[in-house]
Formats: sequence, structure tokens, C-alpha cells
Amino acid sequence: MTTEEKLKYFLDVSVKSATQKSTAMLSDYKNVLTQIFEQHKQDVIQKAELQVKFGIASLEHEKNKTLAKEQIRIKKETSQLQEDLEEALFSEVKKLLEQYQKTKEYEQLLIRQIQEAKNFAGREEIIVYIDPIDSEKQSRLEAITHIPLTVSKYCFMGGTRAILTARNILIDRSFETKFNELKESFTFTNK
Repeated sequence: MTTEEKLKYFLDVSVKSATQKSTAMLSDYKNVLTQIFEQHKQDVIQKAELQVKFGIASLEHEKNKTLAKEQIRIKKETSQLQEDLEEALFSEVKKLLEQYQKTKEYEQLLIRQIQEAKNFAGREEIIVYIDPIDSEKQSRLEAITHIPLTVSKYCFMGGTRAILTARNILIDRSFETKFNELKESFTFTNK
């Protein structure tokens, strides 16, 4: 082989070897870049997923906070509405009581209460009080029940109160007491 042929052969082998090394290095570089890209892509996706999770959690928190505030507001409004309705209801009950006190049935009720107190006392001394609004009925009630009645200094919305002095017993059949007991125990129920 001539020198030129040797040189050509050497050049071909060198170029071939350099091309193979270059191709291998380029392939390795591509693989490394692809791995870096894939890793970067996974990191970006993970960050995005975390941001979405945190965003959802933040929205859930805000929603719950807003919902709790709204529930408190609704409870306050409901409570105020119930108070207003209760006040209107008991105002109406008072009006109906006042109307009832003008009827014959109310007078019969007073007679019954006085007689029951008298029967409870037996032979013991008893003081029976009637409400000042019933003072015009005093003489008629005394005639029917045969017991002296005392007009109370304090209004108790009608009905009677009686005291057995010997045993310090109060028989409270006043409308005020029943009205206040009903008002204290009254609650709205959901049906």
C-alpha cells in the first residue's frame, strides 16, 4: 500500500471513528437532555398538582368559612324572627285573656277557684285575693261563694290567689303566673 492509500485509509478510519464517537456522544447527550426534560416535566406537573391541591383546600376553607358565617347569620335571623313571633303570640294571648275576662265563663272560673281554695282550707283561715280588674265583681262573688274576698294591691292579670295563713301556703291560680310559666317553657318546634 502506498502512502497515499495508507493516508486515505487512516483518514477513513479516523473519520469513521470520529463519526461513531460523535454519534455516540450526541446520542448520550440527547438521552441526558431527554432525562432532564422528563424530570423537569414531572417536577412541573407535581408543582402544578400541589398548587391545584392547595387551591382546592383554600377554596374549601373559604367555602366553609363563608358557610359558617351564613349559618350564624341565618340562626340570628331565625332567632330574632322566633322572638318576634313569640312576642306577637303572647301579645295576642293577652288580648284574648282580656276578652275572656269579660265573659260569664270567666266569672264561673273565679267562683270555681274560690270554692276550691275554700275547700282546700277546710276550717283554716284563708285570705282569697282577686285582681283589681275584677273589683266590680267582688260583691257578687262574695254572695255566691260565701267567703270574704280581698282586692289585691297588685295586678296579676286575673284569676285568684289565696293564702292559708296557718300553714303559710300560697295557692296561686293567677293568670300572670300561668302566663309567665307558659312563656318561660314555650319553644318553637320544627314539624
